[in-house]
Amino acid sequence: MAKRRVHDEITSAQTLSGDFRDNGRMDAATRADRWSDRRALVVAFVWIPSVLWCDTWVSSGGQLVLGVVTWAMLLWWLKHESNLVRAQTVIVVVLATIIEYVFSGWLGVYVYRLDHVPAYVPPGHGLVYLAALTIGRLPFVRAHATAAVRWTVVLAGAWALWGLLLSSRRDVLGLFWYLCLCAFLKWGKSTLLYVGAFITVSYLEILGTTLGVWAWQPVDTIKGWVPMGNPPSIAAGGYGWFDLYATLLAPSLVTVWQRRRSPELPESVDDPVVQDSV
Repeated sequence: MAKRRVHDEITSAQTLSGDFRDNGRMDAATRADRWSDRRALVVAFVWIPSVLWCDTWVSSGGQLVLGVVTWAMLLWWLKHESNLVRAQTVIVVVLATIIEYVFSGWLGVYVYRLDHVPAYVPPGHGLVYLAALTIGRLPFVRAHATAAVRWTVVLAGAWALWGLLLSSRRDVLGLFWYLCLCAFLKWGKSTLLYVGAFITVSYLEILGTTLGVWAWQPVDTIKGWVPMGNPPSIAAGGYGWFDLYATLLAPSLVTVWQRRRSPELPESVDDPVVQDSV
């Protein structure tokens, strides 16, 4: 069973790869240019603190500029990805933007510095998703898939327990999101995507709240029943729902798009990436 689990995790990680064209074949020329996963991650992990630091002092107009630049970065990154990954990213951006305006803009569960959702946040969610996906398909992570999953469970669990028992702000939401993350890691096919999400989203949340770009309320603003940390310890468990719907819905979106472009295609598009990423 352990060997089977490792095989499933590595296979799952391979389906995250952006090294596929629409026909599901690997195209070496696609990755032979100057773009690489490692360089993409450097860009993402430098851009996140840079844009957050800028948002500590810019006005709403400055946020618009940051939004334009972030959109440009996202589109440039997607230029190097497969149609499947592009579809997944679109779904994440749409869902995350809806959540932002409902839970921040309307309900005020967390609030931004200027009391509105900054313009860079929607495309920023796309970059966060791509960074998580890219971590999950790194050769080193794929080669140590089981260890990566186990360490994620251990570290996230320790953080969740700290938030629940030791933090000055009791964090029940973080514990709930930890259980969500464990469920994604156990039953999700794209297991290493959630490992990457834990790293990326934790990095983002710690930076954003430390710099004062946004702040979470002490308790939820809907019923006032759920204490929350600032940030909730395992925000990646909540973010994982975006990843889940992206991997579930993107194959159908790609199929519809391909059929609109090429009506002569058969009813079932034989794309191993589409099939395995569900």
